[in-house]
Amino acid sequence: MSPKFSSFQPFKLATFSLILFLFGVASAQLCPDFYAKTCPGALPAIEKVVRAAVANESRMGASLLRLQLHDCFVNGCDGSVLLDDTPTMRGEKTAKPNNGSLRGFDVIDRIKAEVEKICPGVVSCADIITIAARDSVVDLGGPYWTVLLGRRDSKTANFSGANSDIPAPTLNLTNFITSFANKGLSVSDLVTLYGAHTVGQARCTNFRSRIYNETNIDPSYARALRANCPVNGGDNNLAPLDTATPTIFDNHFYKDLIVKKGLLHSDQQFFNGGITDSQIKAYSFNPKAFTEDFGKAMIKMANISPLTGTKGQIRLNCRKAN
Repeated sequence: MSPKFSSFQPFKLATFSLILFLFGVASAQLCPDFYAKTCPGALPAIEKVVRAAVANESRMGASLLRLQLHDCFVNGCDGSVLLDDTPTMRGEKTAKPNNGSLRGFDVIDRIKAEVEKICPGVVSCADIITIAARDSVVDLGGPYWTVLLGRRDSKTANFSGANSDIPAPTLNLTNFITSFANKGLSVSDLVTLYGAHTVGQARCTNFRSRIYNETNIDPSYARALRANCPVNGGDNNLAPLDTATPTIFDNHFYKDLIVKKGLLHSDQQFFNGGITDSQIKAYSFNPKAFTEDFGKAMIKMANISPLTGTKGQIRLNCRKAN
């Protein structure tokens, strides 16, 4: 080994180790048993409220799941999406990707109220979002994963960030890949997380253009959707994202894409002759692979720039800063 290479190798290894260290700092500060001593009853209390909400309305499970992405993609997983407007701050709820479509805030309020009865000022709203998302998936028949905890809540929201950072249903695949890459998520993570569309519904205003103007859609499927989504009016009329099992967390969404029955423009982009086709096919045949990967991807997404340690606060009311 030459002296030049010998002297460079330790430096290269040290640099690589530093990168790995910095990448893992956030996750190192989060742990599954964060509330084991300070609030051992928190997780059962959250699970109870979520189970009741999903039993009352299965769509609520999809809504609570969606909250995690809409929170984490704006300034990280800090509960900012829950903040109401104030005279000096515009919250994220009225941003275009959220306004009139993001739901579940009342359920989060009920969860917070129950947890505050048990251990006041201990459990963050940001952590409640991540736990509620996991519990919702389980209640809809999906996988269980261990949620890492210890996030703290932001004191402010980011209206402009919500408008710019949350991917829209009109995006093409390249835009989606870029959007997720900006948050440290891979193409594989993107395809996996997009499988959340196996549950829930979308509004006519978000798929009207697709069913009237696009050609990569099953003609009979498009005709059926037009009956409840006219050219004019009916913006809030709903259609399921999964044609067969919209209240069960499974892999049928991927099967829909293969037969050109993606409801949203962005849905069908994932199976349209691009680099994600192979993963879509794999998940359509292997539900176990999808559900296993989904839990891992949700953990990864929930690790986007959390506030930990002494940063932020533990809100007493998820709708407003202390």
